[in-house]
Amino acid sequence: MTIDLNSRYGLNPAHSEVVEACKVIEPTDALDMGCSNGRNAVYLGQLGFNVTAIDTNPGAIDMLKSIILEEKMSNIKAHVYDINNASLGEDYGFIACTVTLMFLDPARVDAVISDMQDRTIAGGYNLIVCAMNTEETPCPVPFPFTLKAGQLSEAYRGWEQVKYNEDVGTMHNGAKLQFATILARKPS
Repeated sequence: MTIDLNSRYGLNPAHSEVVEACKVIEPTDALDMGCSNGRNAVYLGQLGFNVTAIDTNPGAIDMLKSIILEEKMSNIKAHVYDINNASLGEDYGFIACTVTLMFLDPARVDAVISDMQDRTIAGGYNLIVCAMNTEETPCPVPFPFTLKAGQLSEAYRGWEQVKYNEDVGTMHNGAKLQFATILARKPS
C-alpha cells in the first residue's frame, strides 16, 4: 500500500480523471502539464510513472521539487515552462493536461494540443479536462479560454476516444460549470 503523499504535503488529491486514466494506462513516461504544486505528478510518480511536471509558477515548481527531494522520488522531474510555447521537445506515453488549457493564451491552444499530439508516442494517451462555454451552460468564470461544444472531440479525430464527455458539474460555490473531458489513445 502506498502512503498518501498528497495529504502528507497538503496537496489536493490527484484529479479524478488522472486516477481513472491510470486504471487503463500502464506506467510510462508521463507529462503533467500545468502541474501546479504537483498533486498529479506525485500520484503518478507513486504508481511508477517517469514524470516530467511543468508549470509557469516557479513557487509551485519549488514546492514540488522539495517534495521530490524529501521523498527521494528520482522518477519525477519538475521544470518551470510556459505551456504557451507549444514546443515540448520530448515524447511521452501519457500526457495529462487537467484544468490547464483555460488559463492559456487562446491564440495558442490549438498549437498546444497539436504539440501534445505530436509528442505522444504511438499507442500513447492524452488526457484533457477543460472548462466549456456554451449557450446552454455559459461559463460563470472569466477564463481566458473555454471550449465550445464538440471542439475537443474534433481535435482528436483519428485517435481512439477511450472516454469523452461534456458534463456539467457544480463547483463548491454552487456555480454550474461545464467541462469537456477526453482520454484519447494515439493510433499505433
